Amino acid sequence: MKIRSFLVTLLALVSLSMQAQMEDPVEFSSQLKTGSSAEGEIVFTGSIEPGWHVYSTNLPKGGPVSAALTVNKLDGAELVGTLQPGAGEKEQMDDIFGMKVRFFENKATFTQKVRFTKPTYSIDCSLEYGACNDQMCMPPMTTEFKQSGKSPAVDEPKEEKQEENTDEIGKNDTLTVPQDTVAKVDSIVDSVLQNPQSASLYRPVVKELQAFGGIADTTNRSWMYIFLMGLLGGLLALFTPCVWPIIPMTVSFFLKRSDNKRRAVRDAITYGISIIVIYLALGLLVTALFGSDTLNSLSTNAVFNLFLFALLVVFALSFFGWFELKLPASWGNKVDSKASNTTGLLSIFLMAFTLALVSFSCTAPIVGLLLVETATSGNWIGPAIGMFGFALALALPFTLFALFPSWLRQAPRSGSWMNIIKVTLGFIELAFALKFFSVADLAYGWNLMPRHVFLALWIAIFGLLGLYLIGKLKFPSDYVNGDPGPMPVPCIMLGLVSIAFAVYMLPGLWGAPCKAVSAFAPPMNTQDFNLNTQVVEAKYTDYEQGMAYAKATGKPVLLDFTGFGCVNCRKMEAAVWTDPRVADRLNNDYVLISLFVDDRKALPQAFYVDEMGENEPFTSVKDKMSWLQSHRFGANTQPFYVAVSPDGDPLTGSYGYDESVAKFLEFLDEGLQNFQKNK
Repeated sequence: MKIRSFLVTLLALVSLSMQAQMEDPVEFSSQLKTGSSAEGEIVFTGSIEPGWHVYSTNLPKGGPVSAALTVNKLDGAELVGTLQPGAGEKEQMDDIFGMKVRFFENKATFTQKVRFTKPTYSIDCSLEYGACNDQMCMPPMTTEFKQSGKSPAVDEPKEEKQEENTDEIGKNDTLTVPQDTVAKVDSIVDSVLQNPQSASLYRPVVKELQAFGGIADTTNRSWMYIFLMGLLGGLLALFTPCVWPIIPMTVSFFLKRSDNKRRAVRDAITYGISIIVIYLALGLLVTALFGSDTLNSLSTNAVFNLFLFALLVVFALSFFGWFELKLPASWGNKVDSKASNTTGLLSIFLMAFTLALVSFSCTAPIVGLLLVETATSGNWIGPAIGMFGFALALALPFTLFALFPSWLRQAPRSGSWMNIIKVTLGFIELAFALKFFSVADLAYGWNLMPRHVFLALWIAIFGLLGLYLIGKLKFPSDYVNGDPGPMPVPCIMLGLVSIAFAVYMLPGLWGAPCKAVSAFAPPMNTQDFNLNTQVVEAKYTDYEQGMAYAKATGKPVLLDFTGFGCVNCRKMEAAVWTDPRVADRLNNDYVLISLFVDDRKALPQAFYVDEMGENEPFTSVKDKMSWLQSHRFGANTQPFYVAVSPDGDPLTGSYGYDESVAKFLEFLDEGLQNFQKNK
């Protein structure tokens, strides 16, 4: 008996010890509140221990456990809307989950509205919720509600009461939304999706935007950028081993073959024009073969972007000296013999064509990068403009040296410095290649190259480039003509700049904006580890849900038409959105909705629109968002910002790419002022 008594006591002590270690930080009670109408509310009220908090409803995926209602049995009643959080909800950035979360401390209240449909009712449901403190989290917990009885009298809910609640929402800056409004908004969203073109959210407002003044035309600016990029590419191609040594030989040939200098100069100018015509024809051919729509579609196509990624990697390896890109030697020989056997302008044109073939191994990677950039820029004539800039820079020295032959004696001689330029271009090609892999990764949601991985690779690339330029890293091509010796002082200075650039990107691994690379790096929301809490992110990427939320909270909307591969969009987000004044307005005064026109994810259900009398189905996000931007706002370029009311009416003119913080603030403030006036 003593042994038995001892064992019972021991088990009791173990049980008490285990209970002492079990945490029970939250106690919930529930009740059904009814009145004289046919509606009631199931209210869950929780008491939370100090230091603990309970999470609210509808938190983003990948975050903590959201509060949610599970219905086991519902007879004689129906749910009205969804579970709603009560007063006292807080919102802050959670470093563990890397997102903003909403939660309650000390006390939590959740309400589910029901409508009785029979004389008697039976309700069996449970509330699931998550609770955490600063050190630990509890597993998902539940509290049950079971009740049955006689239903209150059945009446119709008053419409005036719904309008009253909606007015109250405009005074509330939190995410708490009265249940009546949520139910109303849900029905609006459903009707919009069933017949989108009849809804005000899809009504064209091009004339209204024009009345506000629209936006400045940025076409000329983008054309100038493409032209300058081509010009820079042509200048770089000049200083490669395939082109630079040909210049003095070609100019001397023109001077010797003619009886007078005037004719030699004329032939050299014709030669330069022929080079421009050849490369310009290449740019026009790319545009003619693909067209703007195809190029825009291909710009986010996974196969196309992976092909570009592989192509640029091959070009980079060729510049590193692993192998040499060559066209068949017979091509150059045939064209050269044709040039020798013909006379007049045709012979000069064929000589220019021979230059293009002979210099292929050096110019192809640069031309390829240029065509890739311009073809995916969304500008239909971009490839032609880029090739014109490239050819102009390539042809210019032949003409200038023919006009001023004495300059040839002052030109630098061929040497190892040209190989340094080739290798440097190889590193740059490799860095740009990652951008195209990133575009495919973002468009399809693979998450293979988030922002921190991209930055880590760029840090490695530019760090190695810096080591090469200061002479600490060598390639086999550097030893072709013997020991190259120490690097020139300009190379060492550029090497230090490259290393400094790599160091500059290091804080980006922990969430620093790194504005200098924001145009190429993936967006901040792909970062796994982010210590930067001053981040502006769209509350919604779904148009209907975002507009419904704006209507429920009584706030104006900023529509952000953007794209994963949009370079200027990333520049705006890094240079303008991060300004504290802009961030405050976007986070607190507006409902920010980002609409990706190159998101290839499938829609949950087909979206039908009436185009030219035909019922056109859209099955991907990009098709729907592109149609929305062009059909409703008469635009098809990104970034494109429109401030609208919750009903979709424009509040001011639209805004395009302009990195002026003052102008963007003026645009936002004008929208807010007009919204308050109309309200």
